[in-house]
Amino acid sequence: MPLNRNQIAQRAAQELSDGFYVNLGIGLPTLVSNYIPTGVSVYLHSENGLLGIGPFPYAGEEDPDLVNAGKQTVTMIAGASIFNSAESFGMIRGGHIDLAILGAMQVSEKGDLANWTVPGQLVKGMGGAMDLAVGAKKVIVCMEHTSKKGESKILVECNLPLTGVKVVNTIITDLGVIAVTDEGLELIEIASDVKPEQVQAATAAALRISPNLKQIEVITPQTAQV
Repeated sequence: MPLNRNQIAQRAAQELSDGFYVNLGIGLPTLVSNYIPTGVSVYLHSENGLLGIGPFPYAGEEDPDLVNAGKQTVTMIAGASIFNSAESFGMIRGGHIDLAILGAMQVSEKGDLANWTVPGQLVKGMGGAMDLAVGAKKVIVCMEHTSKKGESKILVECNLPLTGVKVVNTIITDLGVIAVTDEGLELIEIASDVKPEQVQAATAAALRISPNLKQIEVITPQTAQV
């Protein structure tokens, strides 16, 4: 069955390596902070000026002055640092972020990313997505495979304004894990009881099925702190 949002975050957390500096985008990616694997120590970065983000706080323990880039209240791990956004973006643009896990509205078969605006809708600002898309050493997108209208979000070409060109390395959705390669998109993992043809039917771009295709391993059920 398709993964829920927490399970998508769980799978994304498996991409974390010890010592990584990681930026979690607004929305679904922020849930990754609740699923960091045991024994793995990473430094979560927020472009509003925080390095060392911990899990979301429990209800009643929130500090309204301690927020991430999405204005959600967060916690800090021991040794965390607070600084201004100029220094934070200097870290991103200087290539010091090992991994950015971002949400998306669309991803193309070439790894183009569209996640900052929809024409005709009010946007307060583009945030740090454009810098992260080109500044991080690796970019993973976490999202539902289709829109609320049932339209594929993985396309041959994006039709929304681009955030970055050929920047996405891996796509993790409720249906599977897709690697973006020079030869196109490769389905490398699949959700339980989901068939490859179902994933292809929900994908506007062509998929190559990995000969080593395996099932996504996540804990079921599990609920993140919110």
